[in-house]
Amino acid sequence: MTATFPDLFMSPRLLAPGGTPADLPTHEQRYGPLRYGDPAALLRSVAEAGLTGRGGAAFPVHRKLAAVAEAANRTGRTPVVIANGAEGEPASRKDKTLLALSPHLVLDGLQVAAQAVGAGKAYLAVEEGASYLESAAAHRTDPIAVEVVRLPKRFLSGQASALARFVGGAEALPAHQDPPVRERGVGRAPTLVQNVETLAHLALVARYGPDWYRTAGTPSQPGSALCTLHTPGDQPRVVEAPFGMPLNRLVPLNGMSAVLLGGYHGTWLPATEAAQLPLDATTMGAGVIAALPTTRCGVTETARVLRYLALQSAGQCGPCLNGLPRMAAAFQALATPGTPRSSNTRADLARWSGLVEGRGACHHPDGTVRLVRSALTTFATELDAHARGLCTATDPTPLLPVPQEP
Repeated sequence: MTATFPDLFMSPRLLAPGGTPADLPTHEQRYGPLRYGDPAALLRSVAEAGLTGRGGAAFPVHRKLAAVAEAANRTGRTPVVIANGAEGEPASRKDKTLLALSPHLVLDGLQVAAQAVGAGKAYLAVEEGASYLESAAAHRTDPIAVEVVRLPKRFLSGQASALARFVGGAEALPAHQDPPVRERGVGRAPTLVQNVETLAHLALVARYGPDWYRTAGTPSQPGSALCTLHTPGDQPRVVEAPFGMPLNRLVPLNGMSAVLLGGYHGTWLPATEAAQLPLDATTMGAGVIAALPTTRCGVTETARVLRYLALQSAGQCGPCLNGLPRMAAAFQALATPGTPRSSNTRADLARWSGLVEGRGACHHPDGTVRLVRSALTTFATELDAHARGLCTATDPTPLLPVPQEP
């Protein structure tokens, strides 16, 4: 069970206080009535609030809403909205925690998004907790009925095109996004795919307006975000923190060698560098912050993650089918102290990264390359030690969760 501490860093906006799930009466008492308003006025409020997506890309939400509405007007097709609660990232717990504690806030945001784009159908897609969410949706009287969709447990199930394909009755595999799902998704209709945390924030903007929303965060990055924190010896914790908060207030960095920021498509940073950085919407990715102690081996951790990412690829394009397994195998060789020709292997990884980047059907290869490049830089000293047959780590216990292979 994930431990939640929503009140450590700010008054909770998204998570139910005390870690107790909020039923519909409690939710309505806490947040007050939901006001939809005119779609054009809502889009202006969202733009003024500066709300960005919490699924990893930090894309401005008002632009995404406007693009789907414009595609609907141009094509004459009624849009579809999908709340993305897949959370295939193994190190992340934020979306599951939000859906468990505040499901009605997410469902509110889904209705607001549907009204904003003029949608005719709404879906909530999850890997876990579908029965609980179906019960929550059944207790509501919303303008648009919500269908809860059970997704297969895969890293790429929540990728936008894979999600749209699955909701439409096909396998949950990414597709080349031309045109993108915002123009042609489920049933060839313009489709809005929005992360569940983003929708929860959207519901708050609709209720309280942009000025209230901007009371947290910074002028350039307003609002807050849910983060999953990993520290040695502790269960993962989900906290809500305002943008601009120093990372060293979120995870302890004394005695740490590095920090993984953003999850398995994220970036390794030296702990000394991470200590100087704030929580930033453009770098937080999946909202994962993992502190690696000096007693653990970052090369080994990365090799484990890369093997998982290679196995989780859809295998539909060259970068995933050939590039990722080759890179994972090369990094595993680097993780084994005393591997011959390690300097060549590192050079090969750098070269393969350039060949893979930007050539996949989705961004899975790009995210994997990001992790590889950051590891080659951040753990350069440890890689040198491995090449000499040494490893400075004294604790072999894994820090990052990697699902067992079937």
